[in-house]
Amino acid sequence: QVQLVESGGGLVQAGGSLRLSCTRSGRTFVRYVMAWFRQAPGKEREFVAAISRSGDMTRYADSVRGRFTISRDNAKNTVSLQMNSLKPEDTAVYYCAADNIFPPTRPNYWGQGTQVIVSS
Repeated sequence: QVQLVESGGGLVQAGGSLRLSCTRSGRTFVRYVMAWFRQAPGKEREFVAAISRSGDMTRYADSVRGRFTISRDNAKNTVSLQMNSLKPEDTAVYYCAADNIFPPTRPNYWGQGTQVIVSS
């Protein structure tokens, strides 16, 4: 069982920054491709960013490219999402996900989500 725990969400003004983190206990973190998805009210869950097992490859949604940066620290079993220049349309519940393929399309494992609210 892969358990993912997100943290770092909150309320921020437009133009501000937040950093989300996701941790997983255990020694197999490095085996998984990690990703962030988000779901805004009334919308379907959508892909945000992904990072390969070693961290040498990343992928971003067009809507966040250039503003968000995904990174991972395999020694700490952590994947992070640095979000800069936030916009009200970035408001959503953000989910950490783990999968076996890159980029992940239908991840097998999900965190519980962390709320991000961007005020205008």
